[in-house]
Amino acid sequence: MLRDLFSKKKKYATIPSDQVKMDIPEGIMTKCPKCKTIMYTKELKKNLYVCDSCGYHHRMTAYDRIDSLVDEGTFVELDRDMVSKDPLSFPTYPEKTNADREKTGLNEAIVSGQGSIANMNVVIAVMDARFRMGSMGSVVGEKITRAIEKAIEIKAPFILFSASGGARMQEGVLSLMQMAKTSAALKKLDNEGGLFISIMTHPTTGGVSASFASLGDYNFAEPGALIGFAGRRIIEQTIRQELPDDFQTAEFLLKHGQLDRVVSRLEMKQMLTTIIDIHS
Repeated sequence: MLRDLFSKKKKYATIPSDQVKMDIPEGIMTKCPKCKTIMYTKELKKNLYVCDSCGYHHRMTAYDRIDSLVDEGTFVELDRDMVSKDPLSFPTYPEKTNADREKTGLNEAIVSGQGSIANMNVVIAVMDARFRMGSMGSVVGEKITRAIEKAIEIKAPFILFSASGGARMQEGVLSLMQMAKTSAALKKLDNEGGLFISIMTHPTTGGVSASFASLGDYNFAEPGALIGFAGRRIIEQTIRQELPDDFQTAEFLLKHGQLDRVVSRLEMKQMLTTIIDIHS
């Protein structure tokens, strides 16, 4: 035994071969960017993509979010086949939108439709940042406007989850006009006594934050969401001052009166149910 203890034989750890690494399915594990905890992706999905260790809200696809909120089997999508044109003949724009369609399975950066939450009718629109960074082009503005008109028609609350880098530069002024169009549609909803609940997710910036995203009867946000108009660096260069570390976060906006509440994704359905029930 003593001879074995002091044996000069060296022991080496085995390193998995490339073939073994390839046998591990891609995407089976997800690492939290905030606390670095490694989780099974399936478990993360069951928890609505909220980290169990630190509460970090991972990005969520439009359809996953709808599934987490709308009563099963009640969602009917609206205007699914609408696609962007190339009004300015912008170089490589059609190729980029086609690539995003293949990658995401979406035709545009927003999914809209009607369904029910806790057996109460709603119209819901959810932006998806995977498609052109959720940028607001003509189709995004048109789908939001049509969703608002549907809410007026069926006398149902309108719920919008925004996630966007702002107006889509490849569509120029046509993109910017969506700010006015959607705002005018929301005014019609307000005139009819309709309810609009706006939830800002990470990120909500540019022309989206400066128009429909900030016009809710209730303005909510998910924890840690980046919300603002211009970028931090541009603002600092303009005002020649250093901004607070938490500037343009949901928590900063709540503290300064620009949000009604920061709501965890795990509490979102119950919150929406309560508000819709009150207003019904």
